[in-house]
Parts: sequence; structure tokens; C-alpha cells
Amino acid sequence: MQAPVIVLPGIGGSGIEHWQTHWEAQDPSMKRFAPASWDEPELEQWIVALDEAVAEAGAPPLLVAHSLACLLVAHWAERTAQKPRGAFLVSVPDADGEAFPPQAASFRDPPMHPLGFPALIVASTDDPYGTLDHATSCAIAWSAGLVVAGALGHINGASRLGHWPQGMALFSAFRSGAGG
Repeated sequence: MQAPVIVLPGIGGSGIEHWQTHWEAQDPSMKRFAPASWDEPELEQWIVALDEAVAEAGAPPLLVAHSLACLLVAHWAERTAQKPRGAFLVSVPDADGEAFPPQAASFRDPPMHPLGFPALIVASTDDPYGTLDHATSCAIAWSAGLVVAGALGHINGASRLGHWPQGMALFSAFRSGAGG
């Protein structure tokens, strides 16, 4: 049996054109966590929502995080006793970058030490929210793998990736390696 998968969108909640939404539609076993607000994110509330989703999963899940949710995973990992099977982290934003949304200020200063579980960061060479150097620094600090997926922008709905087969192949390989 495969490990449960929890989908963690970033700010705005990954709309209809986002690859996370496509993946969920194709695999109904993937469950989206449910914070109080996608548009006015509060770190403490998102941590509670993630803790609840992991507890409800019934087994250590795989986390599929995009953007702001990558920072959530780093903060959550430091504060929880729960451990996921692994985290697939796409488009880690730079909380100190000029493009970082001010309404997400509570997510600043993510812990920069090993997460304590397998992780893979997928980065774009032209992400307006986080440079490749930033993704590399996060991968080193979090003891995560790093895959550079090419020039895909923020790897979101605006990137027009649809189902994003390249990402699904990376996730499938990560899932196999994480035993899930």
C-alpha cells in the first residue's frame, strides 16, 4: 500500500490550472490540507492545519508542497513530533526577496537545518520568487536533494504546465525512494 499524500499549496491555494490541482484530480487519494485562509496565511494556523492533516492520514504521509508551503514544512518540522515519510518541495520562495508577499510575513526566517526526513527540492532557473542560489542554499541546509527543472517560472498555474509530467516523474521516483 502506498503512503498517503498530502498536497500543500502555497498562497492562493493552487487554482484550477496548477499542477497540484491536476494531480489531485487524477489521484483522488491525494488530500489537500485545509488552512483557515489561502490568501491571508498565518504560520501558526497553517502549522496546526498541517499537524491535523498528518494526524488524520493514518500513516506517515508524503508531503507535496509548493512555494509558501515549502517554508511551512521547514517551520513545521522543527515544531512537531510527527514525521512524514518525506517532502517534495517545489519552488521554495526567498522570504527575504523583494517579491515575497507581505501578507506571508509570519513565514519568514524558516529554520535552516536538516529537516529530519527525506526531502527533494525542485527549482526553476527563472523563478521570480526564489533564485537557484536560494534553492541550493535551502537544499544544503535542509539536507535535501535538488533537481533543477529548467526555466519554468514559479512552477505554478501561470507556467502553463498542466499535469506537469516531468514533475510527476520526479515525484514518483522520490516516492519510490522514500518507501511510499
